[in-house]
Amino acid sequence: MGLQAIFFYLFAFVAVASAFMVISAKNPVHSVLFLILVFFNSAGLFLLTGAEFLAMILLVVYIGAVAVLFLFVVMMLDIDFAELRSGVLQYAPVGILIGLIVAAELVVVVGGSVLTPQAAKAITMPIPNPAVRTNTAALGDVLYTNYVYFFQLAGLVLLVAMIGAIVLTLRHRQHIKRQDISAQVARTPETAVEVVKVKPGQGV
Repeated sequence: MGLQAIFFYLFAFVAVASAFMVISAKNPVHSVLFLILVFFNSAGLFLLTGAEFLAMILLVVYIGAVAVLFLFVVMMLDIDFAELRSGVLQYAPVGILIGLIVAAELVVVVGGSVLTPQAAKAITMPIPNPAVRTNTAALGDVLYTNYVYFFQLAGLVLLVAMIGAIVLTLRHRQHIKRQDISAQVARTPETAVEVVKVKPGQGV
């Protein structure tokens, strides 16, 4: 067994164990920390396959932004997770159905690679030689040529999700001074300046 295989089994074992701890940990802060550990080991697996760009994206975007945001939200919001978990049994049938579908897909993929090992060599866009074309450049070529419309569609979906989150969480509080652009533009010198006559010896 080579050194690369040892690191693969190490990263894979820690990633699977951490993923199990994400859903089994009682403390939500610990769940987020285990999620960060999953991302670290997944980045290591990407490095072993030669996809260094995806590994850096996983570290910078998911760990540096998404997971840290989850951690701050969980720590700052007073969420009753015991109440949220109380109704988890009513979603158990749907979860079991999705789990069976994912398991069937894994069996099909693994079984297909075992029965027909030549299928892996018949891919239309193989990984380029790093000495000729870097992984980042090849990924950019595929993403912005073959899948450019799907890439733009994903951006629109994220935009709609962001707008929906803002609309759902926006609360207009009363007794707060807000800026009225139309009133500011339409004001005249008579309404903008108030002349006050002050008697001698008195303040304003």
